[in-house]
Amino acid sequence: MSGTYHRKVTDEALSVRDVLTKFPAGPYALASSFSAAYFVELARAAGSIDSAQVERAAAVLAEAYSAGARVLSCGNGGSASIANHFQCDHLRVGTGTDLAPDLSPKVISLSANVELLTAIANDIGYEEVFRYQLEAQSKPGDVLMAISSSGRSENIVRAVSWARKNGRRTIALTGFDGGEAKASAEVAIHVDCRNYGIIEDIHQGVMHALAQYVRQSRMTPGTIAATTF
Repeated sequence: MSGTYHRKVTDEALSVRDVLTKFPAGPYALASSFSAAYFVELARAAGSIDSAQVERAAAVLAEAYSAGARVLSCGNGGSASIANHFQCDHLRVGTGTDLAPDLSPKVISLSANVELLTAIANDIGYEEVFRYQLEAQSKPGDVLMAISSSGRSENIVRAVSWARKNGRRTIALTGFDGGEAKASAEVAIHVDCRNYGIIEDIHQGVMHALAQYVRQSRMTPGTIAATTF
């Protein structure tokens, strides 16, 4: 029985490799086999990221944190939670002058203030909730971190477009075909996947990896070894 079960889990997990553009491509009888296949697709999708874009994003963020420029994150739905988490973890990159003495992160999530979001949405339109805040709270040289699985959300596209036209640097985290956000951002970390949960999992991982990379890049080997990330 256990051998049959193991083969079923393995066969269903491996079948994902044959359907790279769609997961799930059919029903799964067992939660364990679905989760096994999910993690196979998660690993494949993570491997689709262009490493050069990750390097560029890290450089843009490190430069902003060294110069005291603002980094403003935004997203809708699950991506809003990643934008909020981005503020939490990236603000802490410069915590402790002995750890990263030349970093002074200034990070704002444009998705965090529900009162302001609903006021802009009600008075102007939901498509303007991020662009409006970006115009009001940023200056040339600041960075927009736009998170959108589809890359097509109108409020994300408008924010990225406005930022590029007005001297703000732009990083987009996208999935599916990337949409206009991928096409118009200065830096685009794109996940080749068509499953929202997997895309969001990887965007969250990218967010953490960028924060930890920038932080450790300013630390001594001994301090890194003694620090819990």
